[in-house]
Amino acid sequence: MSVHVLIVDALNLIRRVDAARRDHTAGSGTGSSIDACVQSLARALNECAPSHAVCVFEGKGSSFRAALYPGYKAGRTPMPVDLEESLPAIREAFLGIGVRSIEVDAVEADDVIATLATKIEAGKLRATILSTDKIFLQLLSDRIRVRDHFGKKELDQAYVVEKFQVRSTQLADLLALAGDPTNSIPGVPSVGRKTAAGLLQEYGTLENILANAPQIKGRLGRIIAEHKDDALVFRRLMLLKKDINLGLNLMDFRLGR
Repeated sequence: MSVHVLIVDALNLIRRVDAARRDHTAGSGTGSSIDACVQSLARALNECAPSHAVCVFEGKGSSFRAALYPGYKAGRTPMPVDLEESLPAIREAFLGIGVRSIEVDAVEADDVIATLATKIEAGKLRATILSTDKIFLQLLSDRIRVRDHFGKKELDQAYVVEKFQVRSTQLADLLALAGDPTNSIPGVPSVGRKTAAGLLQEYGTLENILANAPQIKGRLGRIIAEHKDDALVFRRLMLLKKDINLGLNLMDFRLGR
């Protein structure tokens, strides 16, 4: 059997489904949210046809990013209270259709997902990450795919180049320079995405840009040089960790056991 693992960014799926439900229905009964989330996950299983699947949730406690940069994710809208209270029931309902859920305390779900996908890739197997979060695009490879479940499309290398004007391997550098409002990361002042993309097209990496800042003409070069340390911190925030000790057995996530 060809192994294909579907890794679901659980809160990305759940919050998107719940927001759509609230937009189209009156009230906020959790029962309908649970049903809608299960139906959406079932559709993903049908469309992606994986042999294995796992939903990754956020664990308890802060990650290293919050310690490194206290403003990280500071501006995010909190989850509706009724939805948060329904998460255990949603996890149980996911298990009811054969999909286990995992989390690691003090580690962001993003890093757990990245570690899983990288280990699967290293085993010469295939992984699909189900998420609309652009952060996962840095992981794209021949064996790791990212799927926009709601747009029903694969987010491939061509998508990254068209949308960001850089390669997927340069995405963390781009966001370090230009900022990422989703995570409350300001980036380097006066450097927007177009400017950051142009710099990366010319110099290749953030390190090369910083090393050549004195040669970059005008005010831009001075600003980049002045904010060198900030840019390096922001890049650490944007890079996904791939070495979390998970202690998991892939067989635990096989569908139809």
